[in-house]
Amino acid sequence: MSQASEISPVVSASRRCDIPSFYPRWFASRLRAGFALAANPFNPAQVSRIDLSPDKAKVFVFWTRNALPLMPFLGELAARGQGFYFLHTLLDSPRELEPHSPRPPRAVEGFRRLADKVGPDKVIWRYDPIVLSAKTGVDFHLRAFKRLARSLAGATRRVTVSLMTPYRKTAGRLAALAGAGLAPYAPGEDELSRLMTGLSGLARGFGLEITACAPGTDLGRFGLSPGACVDPVLIRRLFGLNVAPGKDKGQRPGCGCAKSRDIGAYDACLFGCLYCYATTSFTRARANHRAHDPGAPCLAALPPSPVRDPPPADS
Repeated sequence: MSQASEISPVVSASRRCDIPSFYPRWFASRLRAGFALAANPFNPAQVSRIDLSPDKAKVFVFWTRNALPLMPFLGELAARGQGFYFLHTLLDSPRELEPHSPRPPRAVEGFRRLADKVGPDKVIWRYDPIVLSAKTGVDFHLRAFKRLARSLAGATRRVTVSLMTPYRKTAGRLAALAGAGLAPYAPGEDELSRLMTGLSGLARGFGLEITACAPGTDLGRFGLSPGACVDPVLIRRLFGLNVAPGKDKGQRPGCGCAKSRDIGAYDACLFGCLYCYATTSFTRARANHRAHDPGAPCLAALPPSPVRDPPPADS
């Protein structure tokens, strides 16, 4: 097993799994230890040691559908002088697509509680991925977006949208939804125009900046600017930190994110969303969660390590 030390002023927690929802005590233990180990998802023998000390890790970007389990530890993070903001996914998809995600009433309540604690500038709403199907067409999404935008009024300043990206690993389980009218399809130009123009108009009506995540095509003609989840402009505005410009080469084409280091692991999320690229096997994800050690340096069970820190007490 090879191990390399890596330092980045921005730490992603995480594109690979929902750390705030399922692994908050592990995150707190790694923060106190000052480092985390993260295996390369495509080569588990390649492990990075990521420095989480305050003088090296300046900003954490949290990706979540439920930040409430992490909230007791945010005061500690702030006291260390480390900045953070949240990318909070909130949709109203059919249960067949998102079997275990928090439903909108609960999710909106949690979103608003988080915004009350950290401020609306640090909670970015993600209405993505947008799955277009016979059951969830343009009108479905425009209605859902409007309901959610109204319920989130004052709790956020920005919304990021994107169409679902098809992945080979998710194709089979999504195709199995054809009988329920949920098999995804790619929109034509007219449908894309109606969707994006409608979302853009609704967002502006609720006072929200709207951006597109890795759009793959120019959506400026519909009123959307290209977005960056790890956003150097936002980071500079919120925390006064100048992040090196340039695209993170490890991300998909069209992604505008600045470089960050990710401390998460694939096959570790329990929400079970059928379109999720980070979960190949829901059975494996549940097994990994059961085997998870909150005091281990690496979130995933592999690679093994002789080092173990005591998990933090709940606070």
